[in-house]
Parts: sequence; structure tokens; C-alpha cells
Amino acid sequence: MLTVGEVHTSLLQHSTALAQEQSAEVLSLVEGEAVLTSRRPSLYAVSPDVRTGVDCWLPSAKKRQLRGVGAVVTRAIITGGRIGQASSVIQVVPGERRQPWSHYLASPGVLETVGKLDAADLAAGFLHGNAADVLNLEAITGRVLDGVQMSDLLDRRPPLRAARTRLRWTARIAERPDQVSSAVVTVDSPTLRTVELVVGPQDVPAAVAGLCEDLALHDWLLTMLSAVVEAAVTRSVSGQEHIERLRPVLEHLLHLWLPGARVDPRLRPIWDRLEQVPGFSRQWKSSVNWIRDQISVSNQALLRDLAGRVAVNQPCPR
Repeated sequence: MLTVGEVHTSLLQHSTALAQEQSAEVLSLVEGEAVLTSRRPSLYAVSPDVRTGVDCWLPSAKKRQLRGVGAVVTRAIITGGRIGQASSVIQVVPGERRQPWSHYLASPGVLETVGKLDAADLAAGFLHGNAADVLNLEAITGRVLDGVQMSDLLDRRPPLRAARTRLRWTARIAERPDQVSSAVVTVDSPTLRTVELVVGPQDVPAAVAGLCEDLALHDWLLTMLSAVVEAAVTRSVSGQEHIERLRPVLEHLLHLWLPGARVDPRLRPIWDRLEQVPGFSRQWKSSVNWIRDQISVSNQALLRDLAGRVAVNQPCPR
């Protein structure tokens, strides 16, 4: 059995953090269905599931033609009133023949093949292929996040610029009962990551998708922070401009670094191993400390400059 998914992450196009009630209104994507919210450990809101029927060829590393039919499940998420995500997931199972649509719509989040399933071939094709005429979770996921960003409640004046990132993932069931759950994360481009997961038979697709959403969120935060640091060290600007470029990160995003806080306890060991290698939190803390040091140094320089100007303008004693 194979589960595949994709998560898109971006900064909400709004000048301030949304209140929880505003996030719920933005995420009311399905009429008559409730938005789920929580306030601990940070503001968090999840839209109802958006279902997209697909009847298409499936990705294949070997260029095989295998048809799949089902309903992709996508949900939108707002974390801390600041970060928007869209997450799509579908479980691929072997089928026999084409069924009526009512059969597939009765099992959202499940895609049945019409023909023999080669899970390894499909996984490789999904992670590394770019064909537009096969199952395209990028388009489905991107469309839902675009809908969130186009909400009339957003003023289109974000406090900083940050690129949208994509995390594409596959999860297969461990072949042995004693096999440890694991994740292999690959940075394919500045905005694309791929993740190959091995999970236990008891780990349901929703929990695995939650792990990938959390990983995508923190990867986006780290990517954004790294871009800010790189821009700061490669550009020659005044001390005040330096501060203005760095300060929004600390003011708007620092408190959202909470890796694993919403991950299913069964899957937390995967996060724990990722914290060892490559060490996401170590990279985050190092960059945050550098930014704080830069702001502190710039503030001290500005204070010295101000004190010097005051001294120059003091009247001479008689």
C-alpha cells in the first residue's frame, strides 16, 4: 500500500496576524462544514476537506501506463494567523476495473488503479517526475492555497517577502514488523523538497499527512530565515536598513518554531531523528542568534551616532 501527498506553504498576504475568528472565516471553503481550530501551543485552524475527483494516468518512472480513479482530499491550514498551507493526500490501492463515480466518492482520499499496481515505480515517478498529463497534486494543492490567498479578508500587504515552497512525499508500509519508521528528505530545488517515508501499518494516512505538514511548515520557516540571512550578508546597506530587513522575522515568525508539536506520538521518532541529522532546530537557533546579534550591534551603533550628534549640538559653557 502506498500513500502520496503534497504540501504547499507560504506567508499569508496580510499585514498582521489573523485573529482565530478571521482564520476560520478565510478557511470556510466548504459550505455547511465547520473549520477546526485550536489555540495551543499556537493558533491553528484547519479547513474542511476539499475533494477533487481524478481519472488519469499515474506517474511512472518506467513510463508505464496505469490508470487511477478516485478523490483527492485537500485541506487548508493557517498557523499562528501568519502561515498558510494547503495539503493534499491520497492512498493508492490496487483495483480491478473501472467503477461508477459513486463508488469512488464514497471513499474520499483513496485512489484505485485500473490495472496492476507497481508501488515502487509509482512512488519514484511521483517524487521525481514532472509530466503534466498524469496525477498532478501540485495543481490541485496550489489551487486551494491560491483560493485562501485571494480571500477578501487579506489586505495583500505582508510584512516581508517569502517564496512559496512545496513538499512532495510518499509513504509506504514497512516490510517487517520490527522495521523502524524513517524519512529521507531531499532538497530538490530552492522551493521543492521530496520526502520518502517508511511507516508502520498502524499509521493512518491522516497522521502521516500531519507529519508532512509540520515538516513543510518548519522547512518553510528555515528556508525563509536562510534567505533573509543570505540577503543581509551579501548586500551593503546602512545600519538602519539592515535592522529594517531583519526585524520582521523576529517580530512575526520567531514564535512559530514548534517542531513536532502537532505530530502523532507514533510518528514523533521520525521528527526526533530529523532533529539529529540534519538538525533543523540547530540551524534555526543559529540563524536567529545571528539576526539578534546583528540587530543588537546595529542598535548600539545608532545609539553611539545619536549620542555623538547630541554632544556636538551642546552649547559651549561660558
